[in-house]
Amino acid sequence: MTKLVRLGLGALTLGATSLTLGSGVALADDYAGKSYSDASSAISSAGKKAVIASSVGDSLSQADCVVTRSQSAPWLKGDNFSPVTDTVLLFLNCNAKLATAGKPGNSLASPEGQAEKAAEDEQAAKDAAAQQAAAQQSQSSELATPGGNG
Repeated sequence: MTKLVRLGLGALTLGATSLTLGSGVALADDYAGKSYSDASSAISSAGKKAVIASSVGDSLSQADCVVTRSQSAPWLKGDNFSPVTDTVLLFLNCNAKLATAGKPGNSLASPEGQAEKAAEDEQAAKDAAAQQAAAQQSQSSELATPGGNG
């Protein structure tokens, strides 16, 4: 029984160590949350290639898909098996930013959905204010224009 407990604790320790050390992939993700077009432009500017590793959903155009995570390419190339250092793998979410009837996306109950809804509401308020200002300006210019020669 003691041997079984030791084996179990050893396996737990090994598992925790491997989770802590990870697989060599950096924890910081410079491209997560960006659109595919923005991320691929930034990667290209850094002299690297953007490669789509996976994509879910089809509600958005590829350029508007959101990068959920990225990582350096984990493969080797050539006869001397040198590591690939110029390729970044992108994992995309092409679902709508906010779910609607019949279209998948982030739930309004999720933090991402709440943030998107707040951004949409803010943009709608800005658009309404701009439209109202344009209508007022148009109305005041009509009042200032002389009606004729009299």
